[in-house]
This record gives sequence, C-alpha cells and structure tokens, in this order.
Amino acid sequence: MKQLITRIDDDLHRRLKQRASEQDRSLNDLVSGVLAAAVQDDAASLRRRIDRSGLRVLPPRPPSPRSREAMIERQQGSGRAVSEALAADRDLS
Repeated sequence: MKQLITRIDDDLHRRLKQRASEQDRSLNDLVSGVLAAAVQDDAASLRRRIDRSGLRVLPPRPPSPRSREAMIERQQGSGRAVSEALAADRDLS
C-alpha cells in the first residue's frame, strides 16, 4: 500500500475530520474514498455532478426542419419573384 502526503488548507482539514467523525470513519478512510470516487467517475456520473454544479453548457439545439407541407404553405403567395429575378440575372450574363 502506498502512502500519499499532501498539503491542505487548515479549514479543509478541519471539515474533513468533522465529516469523517460524523460518518464514524477514519480521516484516512474518508479521504481514500473521496480520491477513489474522483478517479472512477464514469461519464454519466460526472455529467450529473456538473449538472448539479450548474457548470454544464449545452449548445443550443438547432431548429427542427420544417415539414414539406409547412414550407409549401410558407411560400404561398410569394409568386414568381425569385424565378423572374433569376431569369433576369441570366439574361444579363
């Protein structure tokens, strides 16, 4: 078994000792458990933690494509303006 020596803030040490005491665990057992969990996070677990922290940023969803019927309805009344403009442009070329 390996030994890890690290420097931590006095307040963090106090809170870790308090948490270990509340859980009736040794400080070493608590810290070992936290470190093990930190390296064993699967993607779903990590995503949940990020979501809870409010740090997850999702790109906006692209709009759903309109149905063919909706596109035809939207074009109703637009007449032949585009066709005429294209024809005029071709005639100039």
